[in-house]
Amino acid sequence: LLRSVTMWLLLQSLLLLASCLRSAAAFPKGCYPSEEEGLKTFRCSNAQLTEVPRDIPNDTNKLYLDSNRIPFLPRDAFWDLPLLLELDLSHNAIASVESGAFRGLAEHLHSLDLSSNRLVSVSKDAFSNLKAKVNLSNNPWLCDCRLQELIRTVDLAAGSSGGIVCDSSAQEEHVGKAFLQVIADTDFCNVYKKTTDIAMLVTMFGWFAMVISYLVYYVRQNQEDARRHLEYLKSLPSKQRRSEESSTISTVV
Repeated sequence: LLRSVTMWLLLQSLLLLASCLRSAAAFPKGCYPSEEEGLKTFRCSNAQLTEVPRDIPNDTNKLYLDSNRIPFLPRDAFWDLPLLLELDLSHNAIASVESGAFRGLAEHLHSLDLSSNRLVSVSKDAFSNLKAKVNLSNNPWLCDCRLQELIRTVDLAAGSSGGIVCDSSAQEEHVGKAFLQVIADTDFCNVYKKTTDIAMLVTMFGWFAMVISYLVYYVRQNQEDARRHLEYLKSLPSKQRRSEESSTISTVV
């Protein structure tokens, strides 16, 4: 009996070891699961990743993908992680975030770190319905209406707003300044709206001027044709002239 129990325990240990080895083999090199403060964690820090890895355990609560070389976030990049609470994507090369990249995370995610990436401009739709505290600091932002709308959409992480600095802007004096400091005096979206309105007015005026010019040309051309015809009629015999004059006058009228 003792021998049977020993063999059974040994078999169970071997099966457990094989399962662990198989799971580890499925993860990218440098990635490993763990448990921190009772939360299931998956770490891929400094793993030389160039994309969001697949086969992340779907019961993961905390995901660390920081300090890699990920260039963009595709749509539904984290769709299979419904229990995710924290997502760290800092210190990557992310320059593009597709709309719907964080779809499926709206209910539970409470922390999203996108600091120290290469974000220049991102649509507010990429963060729609997201309730997480978002860190967008230390990116080469283009200060414009799009960024203004994004900042109004997301809930910025405490202490991160000062790190959102204008790397470029239509107005040179904004470069190097914190974005929240700039929009205290400048409404980028209002400036954009005014520019659009002026462009529409100029376009409408141009069309109006073309129509008026055509009408003036048309009237003058008809008057010139009528004058030539009348001069021609004067050179005809009187009977024929009177008949054609009345016809010409009725046509002009």
